Amino acid sequence: MFRFGFIHLLYLLLLVPAMIAFFVYAFRKKRKSLALFGNLDLMKLLSASVSRKRQIWKAAILIAGVFFLVFALARPQFGTKMKTVKREGQDIVIALDVSLSMMAEDIKPNRLEKAKHEIGTMIDKFQGDRVGLVAFAGKAFVQCPLTLDYGAAKMFLDVMDPSLIPVHGTAVGEAVTKSASCFSEQERKHKILILITDGEDHIGNPLETAKAAAREGVVIYTVGIGSLEGVPIPVADDRGTSTGFKKNREGGVVMTKLDELTLEKIALETGGKYYRATPGEAELTRIYDDILKMEKKSLASKQFEQYEERFQSMVGIALFLLVLEVMITERKRVKKTWAGRFE
Repeated sequence: MFRFGFIHLLYLLLLVPAMIAFFVYAFRKKRKSLALFGNLDLMKLLSASVSRKRQIWKAAILIAGVFFLVFALARPQFGTKMKTVKREGQDIVIALDVSLSMMAEDIKPNRLEKAKHEIGTMIDKFQGDRVGLVAFAGKAFVQCPLTLDYGAAKMFLDVMDPSLIPVHGTAVGEAVTKSASCFSEQERKHKILILITDGEDHIGNPLETAKAAAREGVVIYTVGIGSLEGVPIPVADDRGTSTGFKKNREGGVVMTKLDELTLEKIALETGGKYYRATPGEAELTRIYDDILKMEKKSLASKQFEQYEERFQSMVGIALFLLVLEVMITERKRVKKTWAGRFE
């Protein structure tokens, strides 16, 4: 098998006929100039120390050097070899609360943006783990299925905001169920769910869904984000301009606070751990350190053909020819014969 890594650079081979044409023109022009200057045979005698053959050889060697240099730049590749690629890691689903309560600003700039930044930092640390994303508020849906394409996962993460789910509320239980559905039903391990929320579930029974997930082999790490005291929820118009705070039917300001107890119980039910979000973002680092200690599974294994680079010999030949061209001189030795006589 044979191919070029940068085949488009072969267009530079057009330099070869251009150089040939240039040297042919130069030699002919030089010959005509000598003929105009004086008798051609006389000019040859006067320039006998200059070798026309050596000039031609130098031009040919220079052209050959450029030829091999262009071939080297195009990266010729010969033959193939078999290489096995293996990936080992865990299946990790990150469920992120995108409800309106996550817009509270008790953590700057707000709970949701802080969580997204932490998740992005964590994804950058993954090495062979598959990652998936689930967004939830009053409902939950899979934002990104399990993938090894971390760049794509971060693109899906960037667009996660409260507008994704029009149903208000925080369905933690449904988020656990939807996240568990991302994993393979045939396996009972290598399933990690990282649940990031303020923990205020107003809809279902998250502890029951956590028990069901545990029976499927899912280990849940919960991260609580927000304050325990309670803060108001900012409200903005379509242009993003703040219009005050969310109010209930009676006109009172709605307060949101972190429900640590529920999140601790969810983690305990599945053999995971609970962490509270901190400014230093240490919680997701500690979670990933725990994941690294777990038994890994093979996520991908395949063989493929890889071409061997063979440009090195071309570079060697090109350099040898270019150096040789410089070392060859146009001058030649002229033997002088005695044409006089002794008196």
